[in-house]
Amino acid sequence: MWGRSPGTQNITWVSEFVLLGFSQTQELQKFLFLVFLFVYVTTVVGNLLIMVTVTFDPRLHIPMYFLLRNLAVIDLCYSTVTSPKMLVDFFHETKTISYRDCMAQIFFFHLLGGGTVFFLSVMAYDRYIAISRPLHYVTIMNTRLCVGLVVAAWVGGFVHSIVQLVLLLPLPFCGPNILDNFYCDVPQVLRLACTDTSLLEFLMISNSGMLVLIWFLLLLISYTVILVMLRSHPGQARKKAASTCTTHIIVVSMIFIPCIYIYSRPFTPFPMDKAVSISYTVMTPMLNPMIYTLRNEEMQAAMKRLGRRLMICNRE
Repeated sequence: MWGRSPGTQNITWVSEFVLLGFSQTQELQKFLFLVFLFVYVTTVVGNLLIMVTVTFDPRLHIPMYFLLRNLAVIDLCYSTVTSPKMLVDFFHETKTISYRDCMAQIFFFHLLGGGTVFFLSVMAYDRYIAISRPLHYVTIMNTRLCVGLVVAAWVGGFVHSIVQLVLLLPLPFCGPNILDNFYCDVPQVLRLACTDTSLLEFLMISNSGMLVLIWFLLLLISYTVILVMLRSHPGQARKKAASTCTTHIIVVSMIFIPCIYIYSRPFTPFPMDKAVSISYTVMTPMLNPMIYTLRNEEMQAAMKRLGRRLMICNRE
């Protein structure tokens, strides 16, 4: 769809974008719908289970699980920005999204993505305090500090996202309007602008690409320092802390490596772009709760206690 620019006589602007999605084959579309529906339902159930378990189990009312619950909130919201629209589009031959909805999707996508980047740093800091200052851990990581760090992560995500939007909104879009993706994101939308975007591309790579690359390296250095510090801890405590840190490193790698691939290079399309996008927009929010619960005995025990409580309530 096209519209005429209010202040001009012969310039039109794009009022909606066409998403190419994954495949034009109807049979494959149905199969992919079932696959991604399963992934999204698993994501919702898994993250809600973590949120409910941490909320209602008093033994988990410590800083680490307070942060884990907030990560589950971010994962749930992050997946919801793209997955429901993608699932609905499987039933439409022409997949469209309005200009306003596209900009809104970009805003929330980068708000939650940027928030995740900063939030994983908060979790790394939490592990550093737990291992370097175990006797003062609860005192240092008090409720006030934890809430402050969570708010700071959200504010960081908001600033990152609003910068993307401020750079995108003034751009003219006069056609074509086809996005080779299943959701709106900066690299694809920027390529459709009817103006030279080389400077903007550089600014956005600096904002998104350099952010995730530098942050990833800093987090790897942080966890390396933490693992080295574990050498002085006794056997059982060292094993438990190392397991927690390994879990964090796996999650950090799953999120950051695809983001570095997408945002730390010129926005030229590559065949692997869509598959990489699926990995961190759809798969990672599903895998995070699995990784944290399968590798965490306290979470498993808490979920069993919650299950027993629910069974007792049903019997009564």
